[in-house]
Amino acid sequence: MLRAKDVMTTKVVSVKPDSTVGAVADVLVKHRFSAVPVVDRGKLVGTVSEGDLVRRAEIGTDAGHRSWWWNIFRDNASLAAEYTKFHSANVADVMTQNVATVTEITPLSDVADLLQKRRIKQVPVMRFGEMVGIVSRADLVRAFAATTAKGRPLGSDDDVTRTRILEALKAERWSLAGNPQLAVSDGGVTFWGVLGSEEERKASRVLAENVEGVRRVEDHRVMIEFPIVAI
Repeated sequence: MLRAKDVMTTKVVSVKPDSTVGAVADVLVKHRFSAVPVVDRGKLVGTVSEGDLVRRAEIGTDAGHRSWWWNIFRDNASLAAEYTKFHSANVADVMTQNVATVTEITPLSDVADLLQKRRIKQVPVMRFGEMVGIVSRADLVRAFAATTAKGRPLGSDDDVTRTRILEALKAERWSLAGNPQLAVSDGGVTFWGVLGSEEERKASRVLAENVEGVRRVEDHRVMIEFPIVAI
């Protein structure tokens, strides 16, 4: 059974609560993210998504342009909170605080259910209160594509092979990915995600090829470093 830790992205870009909304918009556009976690002193305190930035006064999509009857049924507190969200330049004022999360051992079926029920595109992965990765809809699609390439899910032999590759990678100092994204199907190894250098790509391929049970290796990783940053 595949779990969140098997497909999650571990190199996560984050922002701080005192970051500006403009800076967050730049991050979303630059990295083509649908959302970015908000981290304060190592703790996840919220997220800012594309949906949080859809209605902004700067582009004329705030509540001031809604029909007059829309506000008749709204109480003052709701209207004030909405004004703050649509006009504030501070991340703390616009972020979503009630963040759905999963753990590393959450089955992918539960992750998929959560993404669908909450209508979100990604979910943070937590370990003892610390965020260690993110699972997005794209990660699930890539896992599906890799594991069903031969018309069947991961088998027990493939699970053993994958475990051997992961253990071998973790033992190497040159491997920057502490928990790389990879899947094994019918002896075929597929890497995806990001990596630090072409040398690491080649070394990863050689390592995987030397593991018993591996028939071929495909590497779809992009050479972009995503350090955890605070704006």
